[in-house]
Amino acid sequence: MDYEGVIGLEVHAELVTKSKMFCGCAVVMSDGESPNSHVCPICTGMPGMLPVINRRAVELTIMTGLALNCTIEEFNIFARKNYFYPDLPKGYQISQYEFPLCKNGWLEIETSQGKKRIGIRRVHLEEDTGKNIHQGSVSLIDFNRSGVSLMEIVSEPDLHTAEEVKAYAEKLRAIVRYLGVNTGDMEKGVIRFEPNISIRPVSSKELGTRTELKNLNSFRALERGTAYELVRQAQVLDGGGKVVQETRGWDEARNVTVSQRSKEEAEDYRYFPEPDLPPLIIERAWVDEIRATLPELPDAKYDRFVKDYGLSAGDASVLVTERAVADYFEGTVKQAGGKHAKVVCNWLTGELFRYMNESLLPIDQVKITPQGLAELIGMVEAGTINLNTGKRVLAEMFKTGASAKSIVEAQGLAQISDSNAIEAIVAKVLDANSAQVEKYLAGKETVLGFLVGQVMKESRGKANPNAVQEIMKRQLAERKK
Repeated sequence: MDYEGVIGLEVHAELVTKSKMFCGCAVVMSDGESPNSHVCPICTGMPGMLPVINRRAVELTIMTGLALNCTIEEFNIFARKNYFYPDLPKGYQISQYEFPLCKNGWLEIETSQGKKRIGIRRVHLEEDTGKNIHQGSVSLIDFNRSGVSLMEIVSEPDLHTAEEVKAYAEKLRAIVRYLGVNTGDMEKGVIRFEPNISIRPVSSKELGTRTELKNLNSFRALERGTAYELVRQAQVLDGGGKVVQETRGWDEARNVTVSQRSKEEAEDYRYFPEPDLPPLIIERAWVDEIRATLPELPDAKYDRFVKDYGLSAGDASVLVTERAVADYFEGTVKQAGGKHAKVVCNWLTGELFRYMNESLLPIDQVKITPQGLAELIGMVEAGTINLNTGKRVLAEMFKTGASAKSIVEAQGLAQISDSNAIEAIVAKVLDANSAQVEKYLAGKETVLGFLVGQVMKESRGKANPNAVQEIMKRQLAERKK
C-alpha cells in the first residue's frame, strides 16, 4: 500500500539572554563550566522560592513570532507542566499551555517539488531542564542549564517527507540566527528538533498513530531519523501490526530509531495555571516597537540580492543562509564601489569558503576583512595581478591577515603587462621549443596551450595571460611566413 507521511515538528531553542527564565542566574553556554556552578534556590526548585518572568525572553519570543507571521496574543498565562524526572527537581516545568505567546503563523520552504507553506501552530516560552550525565550505572545531574529560557516552536502537521522536514528545520534555524535569538549551535544542544511522525494511506484523510523522535541535534539525524521512521511504520502496517504511540530515539551508530517510553498525552502532565505568576499582558505598543527592530530576513534578502546584484538563485541562496556571510558579501561589494557583485560572490563562495572549511573557521573569525577582499579583487580586475596570483595572495592573506597590496609588493607579484617584456619572453620560449612550434605551424593548435604555459612559467606566473595569448599568436604567425 502507498502511504504518505503526516509530520509536525517541535523545535526547542534556548534564547540568548544573560539570565535564566525565572531567576537571576547567569546563562552559561560553555561545557567547560563546573557543573552546578550557576544555580540558585529558584532554578533548583527549593520550597518557597518565587519566579520572576524574564522580560528579554518574552521580547525575543515575540520577535520570533513576528518573523514567523504569527499573531501575538495579548493575554498570556504560564502553567505548571507536571512530570517527574531527576533533571526537573521541583517536579514540574513552568511552560505555556492554553495561552501561548504567539499563534497561527507560517513559514515558506523550498523543496525539490517547489515552494510550500508550513503552518506554525504556536510559539511559546518555558524553562529548560537540567542535563543528565550517565557514567556506567550512575547518573549525575548538572543544573546549570535548568531554568534557561527555552522557546518552543510547534508546526502544524503540514510536512510529508524527510526532505521537507529538513528544509523546514534549516529555514527555521536560519531565521532564529538572523534574529539573534538563538546561536543555532546544534552540537551544544541549544536548538533541538523533535518530529511527530505518522503515516496514512495516500487517499485517506484520517490521521495515523504518531511517534515522536526526541532531541535530535543535527540536520543529518533529523532527516535520516524521519526517513527511517516513515519506512518502519509502513512495514508495521503492511505486516498487519499497529503503530504504537511512543517516544523514540535515534541510534546514530545503527541508523535506527529505538523505543524509549510510551508517549504521554497533555492530560498526563496535569497542566494548571502557575499560581506564583500573574497573567502576562502584552501591550500592542510594545509589539510595534519590537516589529520595528526586525532585521531583513533571509527571504527578503534573497529577493533583493537577485534583483539588485543580478545574482543567480543558487548564488543568492548560498549567501543568505548565514547572516554573517550575507553581511560580509554586501560589505565587500560596498568597499568595491558597488561593482563586481558576481565576482565578489565567486571569490567568497569559492576560494574563501574553501579556506574556511579547511580551517573550520566561521566568517566572523576570518582575518580578511571585506575591505581587504575588495582590494584584492580590484587588483585582479585592474590587471595589476592575474587570477592565479590573486589566489596565491588570498591564501597568504588568510594566513597572515596582511593586505593584498603589501603581499604583492613584498613578493614582487605584480603582473607583467609591458608588451616589450612579454615579447622577449615569448620569443625565448618559442626558440626553446622548436618542435612544438613546428607542430603548431603544421596545424596542431592544441600546442598553443603548452606554449602559453611555458611563458607563464618563465615569467613566474606574472605575465598578463591575455597579452601572452595575443603576442604568442602573432609571433607564431610571423614564423609561418
